[in-house]
Amino acid sequence: MLSLHPVSDRDLEDLRRFELDNRAFFESRINARPASFYEAGGIEASIAAAQREAAADTGHQFLLRDPAGRLVGRINLIQVKRQHYHSCELGYRIAQAENGKGYATTAVKLMLDIAFRELSLLRVEAKAHAGNAGSIKVLERNGFSQFGRSTRSFELNGQWLDMLHFECHAPNHGASPSPRTA
Repeated sequence: MLSLHPVSDRDLEDLRRFELDNRAFFESRINARPASFYEAGGIEASIAAAQREAAADTGHQFLLRDPAGRLVGRINLIQVKRQHYHSCELGYRIAQAENGKGYATTAVKLMLDIAFRELSLLRVEAKAHAGNAGSIKVLERNGFSQFGRSTRSFELNGQWLDMLHFECHAPNHGASPSPRTA
């Protein structure tokens, strides 16, 4: 069974290996991280930032591990907005060797449970570029619906791509209250 764990200092070496081993793969699909991320102290700084964001409830980063404990992916909730919105944005990345195994679908399902049950958020947004059929399927399998499209809004390797915008609402969010029983 796959499991999610908040990013912690004990994950440093696994996280470093995960990011370095998959750097070219990720950069072929999403914008590159700053070079400083891969330099000495960069991963440590990102873990410390993740811990600060979680403590401030502005972001929540988790690592996805397989049953053997191997790090196979990362998933996060960013831009957490409480007052008036109770929403956030979802992002994830799965190791190249682990793609196609359903890990992203499971990770998103687990993260939605955390977002809606533990964090009491009401809406989760996500984006995928129009050519990323895999991510679009992952989002749709988890109950996301597309609510918009921005044209030529994302540059990747010198090419401008359209971005699709998705949302998922907490179960029963916006439903009429059930009648009281006497």
